[in-house]
Amino acid sequence: MNLTRSALAAAFVAALLATPFLNEAQELKAAKIGILLGGTSSSPALYIERYKATLRERGWLEGRNVTFEYRYAEGHYERLPALANDLLRHHLDLIVTEGTPPAQAVKQATTKVPIVMASTADPVGSGLISSLAHPGGNLTGVSWFFPEINAKRLELLKEAVPHIKRVAVIYNPLNPISEPAVLAIEAVGKTLKVLIQRLAVRAPSDFDAAFPAMTRQKLDAVTVLEDPMTHSQSLRVVDVALKNRIPVAFGLASVVESGGFMSYAPSRPEMWHKAALLTDKILRGAKPGDLPVEQPTKFELVINMKTAKALNLTIPRPLLLRADQVVE
Repeated sequence: MNLTRSALAAAFVAALLATPFLNEAQELKAAKIGILLGGTSSSPALYIERYKATLRERGWLEGRNVTFEYRYAEGHYERLPALANDLLRHHLDLIVTEGTPPAQAVKQATTKVPIVMASTADPVGSGLISSLAHPGGNLTGVSWFFPEINAKRLELLKEAVPHIKRVAVIYNPLNPISEPAVLAIEAVGKTLKVLIQRLAVRAPSDFDAAFPAMTRQKLDAVTVLEDPMTHSQSLRVVDVALKNRIPVAFGLASVVESGGFMSYAPSRPEMWHKAALLTDKILRGAKPGDLPVEQPTKFELVINMKTAKALNLTIPRPLLLRADQVVE
């Protein structure tokens, strides 16, 4: 079958459009990227895929001109220094981290390999960088206002469940960003006339004691601070909370989609997207210390109505209308 002249022209144009992308992918110097996370492999899977998708859009094709090495602490932060050093033995061109402890471990392990933080809170206060505008050294990435967001989450939880008077905060004290966030939550709690009960967990095994405390203290609600270790135990928290009819607020929308009550936080996909753009710039020759730390622009409120019904809660309509996602 003969092609028409118009079909041939269309094919020629399509080939021309495809050529720059293919040439760019072929011309890019092959790179090896390490990914160090404090949690498990399942927790950030969707966000890593968003990261890879953005890299593909920029010409970085896995198995062709970019490869990845993964290491997971699985909630045991004491493993992070060894994992960081193990990654560096693979002669990496760049390392991506999520959360403050992994970033600190990599920064302590190398001053040469570029580091991109896919998500971190208060990197200036924790000593990771000198300033957001000019981080300096070998590190840049994406950060957000951790204490303020966690305080706002308590306000939203109070709006969703007006009768709450006693709220527990599950947090990891080994994460240096946790204490400022807990203090911000306690300050808002006084304004809302809500008593805040601290539940510190330093390792996954600590949840075995935290869960009985949740039920023994007759809590009205729980909020969980973002942390790779606490994230790794989120579904256990959801299960205990449902059995004891306790609403829980999280920092990950995916937990709410799996049965959690509500979440409020920056969009994780957006942050990993921004991290991929920074990765692309560095692999093309930019110095990480010269790249300003990015800030998220999208914040998501997610409410699970099925869970609300199971908890016998009626969510105020104004709050539902403000939700970015309602899980039925």
